[in-house]
Amino acid sequence: MASSQPPRSQPPGDPQDDALGRRLGLSRRQLLAATTGIAAAAAIPAPPGRAAADGGPLIRKSKRGIILYTVRDAISRDPLTTGLPSGFRKVLEALSDIGFERVEFAGFRQHANAEGGADLETVEGARLLRRWLDDNGLRAEGNHGFIPASWPLTQSDLDRFKRTLEIANILGLDHMGTGADPTSSPYKADWDVAADKWLQLGTIAKAAGGTKLYTHNHDAAYDFLLDSGPPDAQGRPTRSSGIRRLEYFLTITDPRYVFLEMDIFWAHVAQHKFKTFTAPDGSVQTDVFDPIAVVKPQERRFPLFHAKDGKINAGSANGYDMVPFGTGDIDYTAFFRALKSGHHYPMYEQDNAPGGTANPGQSLEFADLSYDNMSALRA
Repeated sequence: MASSQPPRSQPPGDPQDDALGRRLGLSRRQLLAATTGIAAAAAIPAPPGRAAADGGPLIRKSKRGIILYTVRDAISRDPLTTGLPSGFRKVLEALSDIGFERVEFAGFRQHANAEGGADLETVEGARLLRRWLDDNGLRAEGNHGFIPASWPLTQSDLDRFKRTLEIANILGLDHMGTGADPTSSPYKADWDVAADKWLQLGTIAKAAGGTKLYTHNHDAAYDFLLDSGPPDAQGRPTRSSGIRRLEYFLTITDPRYVFLEMDIFWAHVAQHKFKTFTAPDGSVQTDVFDPIAVVKPQERRFPLFHAKDGKINAGSANGYDMVPFGTGDIDYTAFFRALKSGHHYPMYEQDNAPGGTANPGQSLEFADLSYDNMSALRA
């Protein structure tokens, strides 16, 4: 659940608190407990879900999150061989100490020696995870879980999907989704099929407890849809009307049942990679992608973001290298300032955060740094 602590002159996630806590040898959570109420009347909080208009936090503390894929190395390592946080329980405690209040799961497996065993994708495992979340003041906002690949649905896939939703309800997830695009195809016909599939799955999810079903994007989802022009040997279109794949998907899916999680890094990669298309008449047209322009007309379809930063690298095919949040070149201040609604949950993600045997604590260190940088964004 979101924090119900009284307002303070400096939110516990601010750099000033971090420095004080470290000087005292306290975690953010311990520092908060020690100082609750000291300055309760010193500041007026922003309206729920909205950043303060006077230079206050651009992302409220209760909205700052992390997807656990970023710290997957810590979750999966053997607690019997290290003193570092290992397994879900200890990693959730560490993330709470850093200051995060929201997490997004990326599956429910951990090392077999961690408390609860290897696989927590069960009713009993979900109850255990929920207890650990509650104990640490954390709220799970989403999970990259099971989305049936087969279509039409087989009975076994439908049964598994419903079990996934049952686990989501135990965890209190408002959202459940996948780390993959609706389809990897460039063709309109395949996106039509994907839209039918996601509409039916989204309807099932909402009926099973109100869970919002979301699809995550990578760069290819913002490439141009092949929907026109002369057909190829298989009768498939070879040219584009200029609409991008995921933008088309948004126009043909019901906003009540199908939601999206924009990975802001991959959206910027798409901006770098997909600038031209071949029009129906054979001419080459230029259209530079603007990620925020996709979000602004229908913000409530984007309840979650992956806040993944990138450093510009002209020598890379993607145009960017992944780095800790706040250390790259993606203008997150401008991105979040452009949004009217504050209901979004930015989830810090960094695919390459694990440091391996050379630096086994790196992913949690990057999480700490990224949380500080997320906290420092100002309206």
